[in-house]
Amino acid sequence: MNEAAFLARLRALPLHPGARGLADDAATLGPFVVTTDTLVEGVHFLSGDPPADVAWKLVATNLSDLAAKGARVEGVLLNLPLSDAAWDAAFLDGMAAVLAGLDCPLIGGDTVSLPAGAPRVLTCTAIGAEAPAPARSGARAGDALFVTGTIGDAGAGLALLQEGKDDAALVAAYRRPQPRLAEGRVLAPLVHAMMDVSDGLLIDAARMAAASGLAVEIALDAVPLSDAFVRARGGTRAARLFAAGAGDDYQLLFAAAPDRTPPAAATAVGRFASGAGLRLTYEGQSLTLPARLGFEHGLR
Repeated sequence: MNEAAFLARLRALPLHPGARGLADDAATLGPFVVTTDTLVEGVHFLSGDPPADVAWKLVATNLSDLAAKGARVEGVLLNLPLSDAAWDAAFLDGMAAVLAGLDCPLIGGDTVSLPAGAPRVLTCTAIGAEAPAPARSGARAGDALFVTGTIGDAGAGLALLQEGKDDAALVAAYRRPQPRLAEGRVLAPLVHAMMDVSDGLLIDAARMAAASGLAVEIALDAVPLSDAFVRARGGTRAARLFAAGAGDDYQLLFAAAPDRTPPAAATAVGRFASGAGLRLTYEGQSLTLPARLGFEHGLR
């Protein structure tokens, strides 16, 4: 069962009103926004990644969901499988760094034992408050699609690590993403829809469009790339297609009126229209969509 089919089954269960039909990355509970994410060794991080970096990524990916709701961070709960003492100690050093660096206190959590040889499964739950909490389902026909920052750095960093190579900036983008909390706070009251880019720009834009009952068109040549990405992979159409489907960017993707300048640095990469589905262009010409738009659990 793939991720989409599993979610469809979950939606048939009794749902809290704040779950938003499981069509979003966070739930609203009174004045609070709650989200949870799990990192699995070999899926979300490499076995050779430094434990301190794994800790950073675990917290940062959760806070990225709060950023997409414009939330002020209240804190996190941590679920940790205890295993190798040295790994665990280094992980806790990383937790200390990320909690201090992102001004995020620890609320509590749980510890369990990890069977010998089993991959690590790490879970974090983040709680935020004072959130305008724009849903991903609020895009309107005629809206422009914007994204903060640059796209593809983390994917390029992962590819380099898998090839036994390194680039400090790209590897850091993969191992230590920076949640766009400040940008989320200023954007959330003004945008029509917002989510973070975790599984890939293309698949996440398609999800926003589907949730909003609209079609979306993305101009591949408008996708913003960093200098480090261009040095590593170039700025060709193929490189941009890789960037748009790689995932792990943790930038903010949002829909807003096309004639309104966003209050945070962002690039217009597409537009919404009546209809359904995703259309991709490059220099004004339509492109055939790739077989996979991004990462989806349960697909091989």
